[in-house]
Amino acid sequence: MAKEKFSRTKATGSKTLYAVMQEMKRRGGSIPVKDLYPFVENNVELTPWECERAGKMQYIRWTNSFQFYSIDYAKAGFILKKNGMWYLTPEGENVIKKSANEVMNIAENAYRKWKRLNTVEEYKDEPSDDAQENANDVKLEQLESDARESIKDYLTAKDPYQFQDMVAALLRAMGYHTPFIAPKGKDGGIDIIAYVDPLGAQTPRIKVQVKHRPDTVIGASDIRALLGVLRAGDIALFVTSGTFSSEAKNTSTNSREFIRLIDGNDFIDMWQEYYDKMSDEDKNMLPLKRISFLGKNE
Repeated sequence: MAKEKFSRTKATGSKTLYAVMQEMKRRGGSIPVKDLYPFVENNVELTPWECERAGKMQYIRWTNSFQFYSIDYAKAGFILKKNGMWYLTPEGENVIKKSANEVMNIAENAYRKWKRLNTVEEYKDEPSDDAQENANDVKLEQLESDARESIKDYLTAKDPYQFQDMVAALLRAMGYHTPFIAPKGKDGGIDIIAYVDPLGAQTPRIKVQVKHRPDTVIGASDIRALLGVLRAGDIALFVTSGTFSSEAKNTSTNSREFIRLIDGNDFIDMWQEYYDKMSDEDKNMLPLKRISFLGKNE
């Protein structure tokens, strides 16, 4: 009976994780944690047994299996869990060309290899309806996701010039000088110019284009337009509160001139990373409060 239950649990993890990896690819490579369970419930055919509540914690069986086996997929390098988001890695995008069962077997083998190479024990012998650690992981991921969403909402509510000022504040926290921040009105394609020294005598000079379009995908034409205004000694930075299309990313990668693309998620990550180096005035543009949780050894 235990062996049969283990087999059913593994099959559940296989089909749900495979579906989520495909959805991440469809969305451009990532999915918020808050969207994981609704997506599975609405798009994966679940059996009555998988939808039952079981164990002392009364967690739905499929969610426990999903979280349990996601450890294997993370250790295999197929997915990356970070800041309330799941990301599909290049390895993950490549492996989903195989069947769901093949992906599960590869992930399990990768996890076993990882465990042999690490002396620190991690709970994962077989899935259990009473897996408290799985439940804690779910709660932590959900808290991270909720925090991320509240930051995104706060950022979305800013107007374009406020977001532009936030980009300049981030550059200052990184050690750059920002003598030019475009005033309201036509900016000629450049919103911020940043220097590595106070006088702007040293290169490179950073020319920054800022687009506050949280629900928009920036295309390749916008990238080419920014590259067109670069001169000798310039490098480009394109910051959006939205996302970039795959064509835009390819254009930046293949450009002779250096250009760095920063999307909304990147911007939040960098704001968190450099927050402590900001002035109090700059911090107030997007104030953060840090909370520490007890972690575990890995």
